Amino acid sequence: MSAVLIIEQVLNGLQAGVMLFLMAAGLTLIFGVMGLINLAHGSLYMIGAFVAAAVAGATGSFLLALAAAMAAAAIAGAIVEVAVIRRLYAAAHLDQVLATFALILIFTEGTRAIFGSFPLFLDTPDVLSGPVTLPGGIQYPLYRLVLIVAGLAVAAGLGLLIARTRIGIQIRAGENDREMVAALGVDISKLYTLVFALGAALAGLAGALVGAIQSVQIGMGEPVLILAFVVIVIGGIGSIKGALVGALIVGLTDTLGGIFLPELFKLFMEPSAATQTGASLSSMSIYVLMAIVLLYRPTGLFGARA
Repeated sequence: MSAVLIIEQVLNGLQAGVMLFLMAAGLTLIFGVMGLINLAHGSLYMIGAFVAAAVAGATGSFLLALAAAMAAAAIAGAIVEVAVIRRLYAAAHLDQVLATFALILIFTEGTRAIFGSFPLFLDTPDVLSGPVTLPGGIQYPLYRLVLIVAGLAVAAGLGLLIARTRIGIQIRAGENDREMVAALGVDISKLYTLVFALGAALAGLAGALVGAIQSVQIGMGEPVLILAFVVIVIGGIGSIKGALVGALIVGLTDTLGGIFLPELFKLFMEPSAATQTGASLSSMSIYVLMAIVLLYRPTGLFGARA
């Protein structure tokens, strides 16, 4: 297998990883700060993608589509937090799962009613279309390269927000001792709404960015949600650094496993059998990895020790 193919697949894995991070970062903040299991987070990803496709189709502006996707997801998240989620903080996790699963159904049918059942398509901006030549003469899609850079930039910005700003201090304090934060005069309800809206905006941004490289369709958020949960389990609940590292590990493992495992099995199996076996094992690889991490680090790579 050529070095060019290996580098291309590594870049694909990085691109998948940084997009997973945008999903997982909001999810880990919500879970870490609020203690809430939010199954509807994938629906906010879907909303971002649909709004971006609709706005880009109407205006022709990709930047406006991204802004609209983030705004729509953040508004939807804030409304859901105030109307539904706020009543679930003290509830058992099973109640949270059932309530947020109901939100998935509501968002799915609501999106279908507004945008229809057929997939939408979001075109890559002309300025970002086509390949770019990397060192070594490697041709790689410019848009995917921009996704990697943009995702890492968002990760850096989010890290600075959490670590260096007043609101970040409040978020970290609320994660550790929400009662004390409330006693010190912080409006914990507004803080929770802000965190939920921030997580929703990141999910909407991820959906909009990915929408340009795959079709925008009903139910597109659920498979990504499963991977995002794997990411935060591996990285550690409540850790932005863990979400980034976990997302990159999952993205690379999933992408490289799908390419290289079939090639490995072809060394001692028939090509058809090797392809089938490799594809099956590659889909299991991230869950095997999660089990290994939990075996040695039950709180995740960067989670707080109990």
